[in-house]
Amino acid sequence: MAGKSDAFETDLLELIFNAANLDATATGASVGLADNAGSSPATDLYVSLHTADPTDSGNQESSECAYTSYTRIAVARSSSGWTVNGNSVSPAANVTFPECTGGSETVTHWAIGLASTGTGYLLYAGTVSPSIAVSTGVTPILTTASTITED
Repeated sequence: MAGKSDAFETDLLELIFNAANLDATATGASVGLADNAGSSPATDLYVSLHTADPTDSGNQESSECAYTSYTRIAVARSSSGWTVNGNSVSPAANVTFPECTGGSETVTHWAIGLASTGTGYLLYAGTVSPSIAVSTGVTPILTTASTITED
């Protein structure tokens, strides 16, 4: 086996996106690996749009869209915000960004991070297919078919 087990991929995504405790079961006993009981656990994750792949070494601002009125969208870190299915995750509802009121660009990627603004800690990124041509009057929407897969 190379990489993570299927069970761990699912548990990891549920920990990150649904704030579920990660209790690995080994030889019939539950082993607490990670939980959401910190003094101030994240309650939202922030979805962003990008004009290029922000890359593994990037942050939330890497190639981030900059059309007039653009902002990141907060999505609840819970099963009402995210659907985890095996080793993939997608928004539980469409993620609607503000309507473009100036400028133009093409959205090719979306990402998930921890900050509402600024460089922020980037968790995951994926491609937008088909890409979204944004110009004045266009409201970009990521649908529930937008998926990121844990490798």
